[in-house]
Amino acid sequence: MLLLYHMRRVDCSTCGVRVEELPWAIGKHQLTRTYMVFLAHWARKLSWMETASSFRTSWDKVCQAVEYVVAWGLEHRSLGPIRAIGVDEIQYAKGHKYLTLVYQIEQDCTRLLWIGKDRTSPASSSSSTSSANRCPKELSSSARTCGSPTCGSSTNAAPTR
Repeated sequence: MLLLYHMRRVDCSTCGVRVEELPWAIGKHQLTRTYMVFLAHWARKLSWMETASSFRTSWDKVCQAVEYVVAWGLEHRSLGPIRAIGVDEIQYAKGHKYLTLVYQIEQDCTRLLWIGKDRTSPASSSSSTSSANRCPKELSSSARTCGSPTCGSSTNAAPTR
């Protein structure tokens, strides 16, 4: 489907030339908001290439849609008080390539807070430091599941204050 629309322009004596704002469009994006959210939703379920071929679009358009939705989510995110976190590591490639994941793990909210590359002590300590600085008094517990020497033990309880 191709939508052609000629936007109205007004030459105001005080403001200059103004162009009509379109409720379905965002700046210079070639996709509508609704279609970008739609593509990003399917990109969570399928690979980006499968999403592109299923909806007869390009991989780049799927990438733009995901970037838009992620940027919107980050702008509208509120962390609030974090009382419990979980730290996990996953292998993402052959060899020893790992990602450190920090989650908020509470009964009413479970979400990803931070991702760090590699399996090093600085990655672990920077996530712990940033989380501790953000909510040091409210953090009541943390859980860590990994098998690396940098982790220390399998479960660590955060100090209560």
